Amino acid sequence: MDPSFFTMGMWSIGAGAIGAAAVALLLANTDVFLSKPQEAALEYLEDIDLKTLEKEPRTFKAKELWEKNGAVIMAVRRPGCFLCREEAADLSSLKPRLDELGVPLYAVVKEQVRTEVRDFQPYFKGEIFLDKQKKFYGPQRRKMMFMGFVRLGVWYNFFRAWSGGFSGNLEGEGFILGGVFVVGPGKQGILLEHREKEFGDKVNPDSVLEAARRIKPQTSASEKK
Repeated sequence: MDPSFFTMGMWSIGAGAIGAAAVALLLANTDVFLSKPQEAALEYLEDIDLKTLEKEPRTFKAKELWEKNGAVIMAVRRPGCFLCREEAADLSSLKPRLDELGVPLYAVVKEQVRTEVRDFQPYFKGEIFLDKQKKFYGPQRRKMMFMGFVRLGVWYNFFRAWSGGFSGNLEGEGFILGGVFVVGPGKQGILLEHREKEFGDKVNPDSVLEAARRIKPQTSASEKK
């Protein structure tokens, strides 16, 4: 066999492999393979069972969170994740203005692993509840697996949070993507629904505040008189 023919064949295989890897990397950085979020209906959110994290936990329907004054709710992907802690801190920076509007700030987690929720609380200035059935992460749960680690946007988010001084750990489930909701009282509905499309895709705090300003608190019959 001609050695030059063999060498040319090896070069062709190598070039093909590099080309295939480049195409795969390019596609991984588009939204082509990302699962599209399904918008949640108000009725779906209202019927979610949540549990308090007290020593004697109480189970209640999620609609209690926003029934009178509306609410801002963060569905935390993983409390130990430094990207989630960054977003929690951003939302907590809005707390003084949300308090002025009379709009409470809450978070839900999908599991309670060791001290993860307690360690998350310094970053989040609202009450935290357990969504054991992971309903706030639906109606169609979306996952980002190892493809997330080849996305340039994710690496940018890593660098942004790390530069901001945030750190974390690898405890708990972190592939089911989270989000942020702003829900009006009564039947006013969902005023903002942000679904995380990749690790660290945090909500714009200005959008949260804008949606919160549109909340119209419920007035009781006695107050109307």
